[in-house]
Amino acid sequence: MKKYIIQYAMIVIGALISAISCNLFLIPNHFLSGGLTGIAIILHYLFDLPIGIQNIIFNIPILYIAYHFFGRLYFFNTILGTGLYSFFIDLTSFLTPYTPLHNNPMLSAIVAGVISGIGFGLILRANANTGGADVIAALIKKLYSYNIGTMIFALNCIIVLCGLCLFNFEVAIYTLIYMYIMGEVDNRIVTGFNKRKSIMIISDKSEQIAGLIMLELGRGVTLINGEGGYTHTKKKILYIVVNLTQLSKIKEIALNIDKKAFFIISNASEVNGKGFSYH
Repeated sequence: MKKYIIQYAMIVIGALISAISCNLFLIPNHFLSGGLTGIAIILHYLFDLPIGIQNIIFNIPILYIAYHFFGRLYFFNTILGTGLYSFFIDLTSFLTPYTPLHNNPMLSAIVAGVISGIGFGLILRANANTGGADVIAALIKKLYSYNIGTMIFALNCIIVLCGLCLFNFEVAIYTLIYMYIMGEVDNRIVTGFNKRKSIMIISDKSEQIAGLIMLELGRGVTLINGEGGYTHTKKKILYIVVNLTQLSKIKEIALNIDKKAFFIISNASEVNGKGFSYH
C-alpha cells in the first residue's frame, strides 16, 4: 500500500510542478513545447483556447491506443498522468502574469527545462506518462522497434518546426534549449543521479583480479567462461557493475595485477539489486 501511495503522490506532484513551469515560464515567453501539449499551446497563442481542455480532447484517441496496445495498467496510468497534468495547467493559468523572468528568455528556458524535467521525470519514474508523443513513440517502438527516445525527439521537432512557421526563429531556439535541458533532467530523475558503469575484464589472471576487487571494494564479481575466437584459449571473463567513483580503483587493481588486461566499459543506466538503489 505504501508503495502505491508514493507512486501516485509522485504523479500528482510531478503533474503540478510541470503545469506550474508551463504557466510561469513557457506561456509568458511564448515558448513552444513538444507533444500534443505543444499543439495545444500553439492554438492557445492563436485563439486563446484553454491548454488543459485541448490536451484532454487531443489525447482521447491516444487513450484508445494506450488501452488497445498496452493494456489496462498502462491505460490507467496514462489517464491519470494526462488528466492531472491537463487539470493543473488550467488550474494554475492565473500564474502567467506573475512570471519572475518575463524579460529574460534564456534564463526562462533554462529554469523551465529544469523544473519541467523534474516534474515529468517524477511522472515517468512512477510508471505513468502524460499521453501524446510518449504513447505514440511507445507504439512505433512496439510495431517497428525504433528507439523510443529518438521517436519522441523526432515528433517534438516536427511540432516545433510547425510552430516556427507561425512564430519567430528566436522562439524556436529557446524552445529547443528548454526541451534539451528538460530531457537531460528528466533522464536523471528516471535513471538516478548516481551514474554506474558496467565493466568486462578479460585477463589471464581474472580470478586474482576478482578476489582483490571483492576484498578492497566489497563489490560482487561475476566470472564468465570465455574462449578466444582465434586461439581457442579458454579464459575467465569478469563482469562487474560499479558506481562511477569506483571505476578508477577497478582499473588500478586490474592493471597492477595484469598490465595486458583488456577492458570494456559502458554505461549502466538502470541497476536493480543488492548494493544498488532500486529505480
